Amino acid sequence: MSTATRPAPAAPAAGAVRRRPRWLLGAVLPLLLLAAWQLTSTLGVFSANQMPPPAGVLRAAQRLWGTGDLQTNIAISVQRVFIGFACGALIGVVLGGLTGLSRLASELLSPTLGALRAVPSLAWVPLLSLWIGIGETPKVVLVAIGAFFPVFTTVFSALSHLDPALVEVGRAFGRRGLRLFTEILLPATAPSLLSGLRLALAQSWLFLVAAELINSSIGLGFQMVNGQNQGRTDQVLLAIVLLAVLGKLSDVVLGLVEGRVKRNRG
Repeated sequence: MSTATRPAPAAPAAGAVRRRPRWLLGAVLPLLLLAAWQLTSTLGVFSANQMPPPAGVLRAAQRLWGTGDLQTNIAISVQRVFIGFACGALIGVVLGGLTGLSRLASELLSPTLGALRAVPSLAWVPLLSLWIGIGETPKVVLVAIGAFFPVFTTVFSALSHLDPALVEVGRAFGRRGLRLFTEILLPATAPSLLSGLRLALAQSWLFLVAAELINSSIGLGFQMVNGQNQGRTDQVLLAIVLLAVLGKLSDVVLGLVEGRVKRNRG
């Protein structure tokens, strides 16, 4: 009597096999750093004032949360980043598109913008304070400066290397000027633009800290300065951890958008 051959079990998809190890591998280094932090505190390599244990930082978070200061500092820093990021990215797209499509605009603007890109973030702080004051505006402007250059450079480079035939096709379909840029050329550079936006968002968090470390009475940067002045290292470490987490979360969101765009184009 013959026996039916059982079908071999289907092999799991490659994405399903690889996805979980990536998450696990990504968690290895943070866990090792956390363990080293705890071990360093336990062994007394640093004093409790210099390096409080993770539990001490957690208690500082609970204390600041109870007073409402932590929520306020997080909210105002996130607001500054996203407003500055949106403004800087928009200006970067516009000027990047202009210089990428116009040789005259490129010759006029690119050398100057390339020189300004090399200016460190802290160098802008005293100038903006003198020009605009010490309120919210200079902080948002500084974040916008940080977001502008990665987007500008990405758009300019992507358009400079774009196939000229694409422009001709767009014009053949009646697209001119702004419509040609927004409907044909900008979508064609979407993957590069999204990569530039991720770099711009990371740069925005860096410029935010520069702004809040100098002239601020609220925000995570202020929490770091205030903690240093009061000898509260736990508040300083808490602010650093929160900045790292918020920066990573915002990058993950843009990364998901970037991945979806690339899959749709594929």
